[in-house]
Amino acid sequence: MAPQPPPRGERSRETRAHGKRGRDGSDNSSVRLNAYLARAGVASRRKADELIKAGRVTVNGEPGRLNTFVDRRDRVELDGRPLARQPLTYVLLHKPAGVVTTVSDPQGRDTVVELVAGLETRVVPVGRLDADTTGALLLTNDGELAHRLAHPRYEVEKVYVAEVEGEPGDAALRRLEQGIELDDGPTAPARARRLGPHHVELSIHEGRKHQVKRMLAEVGHPVTRLHRSAYAGLRLEGLEPGQWRELEPFEVERLLAR
Repeated sequence: MAPQPPPRGERSRETRAHGKRGRDGSDNSSVRLNAYLARAGVASRRKADELIKAGRVTVNGEPGRLNTFVDRRDRVELDGRPLARQPLTYVLLHKPAGVVTTVSDPQGRDTVVELVAGLETRVVPVGRLDADTTGALLLTNDGELAHRLAHPRYEVEKVYVAEVEGEPGDAALRRLEQGIELDDGPTAPARARRLGPHHVELSIHEGRKHQVKRMLAEVGHPVTRLHRSAYAGLRLEGLEPGQWRELEPFEVERLLAR
């Protein structure tokens, strides 16, 4: 007798083979249950884990587990309410100054997520920009891509324009390009060029906390204003501070090809 397919409940276990994502960003894959909940706009992955452990999530009528995988054919419910995974969404935001890069802020400050409130899907920022830093910020509900872009191994390029104290000379630019010894270790080689007496463009592939500010302070030119002009090849042409747009299909494909 030919082997029979496993029951629906068993299909959602970790042993299920993962599908593939389309090159246009369409999602045909199975995903971990916490990622599914995040994609459904329920909560962050960390909060989703808490819901799963509390027994509030079921998959095909069975209690979900942290190692459960699901796909579009599975029936996922939270407190008995059916959930649907939202389509993958990718947004480029021109972050203004004074807005924090987080989903919510206990101090009541404006957040980048509030700026894209017109979206029907729930997205979160990829990486961070300081509250006083402006510029290119990607937001998405594609957790897999967000993790890859944020990981140093993939060397995603970030381009900053800094207004600094003093006038950086050739020696300072060379130090920036060769790498700066910071308190958490040396930085990787960067690209640096002078745009004007008090302006420097710096391209890096790392994402340490306050990295650009610390690098420029180390060479004697503290930052007075910082703007990220590009992230992973995405630039802000046509976007004023606070404005955003969804990525074009070719831009999504380029990010997924990394």
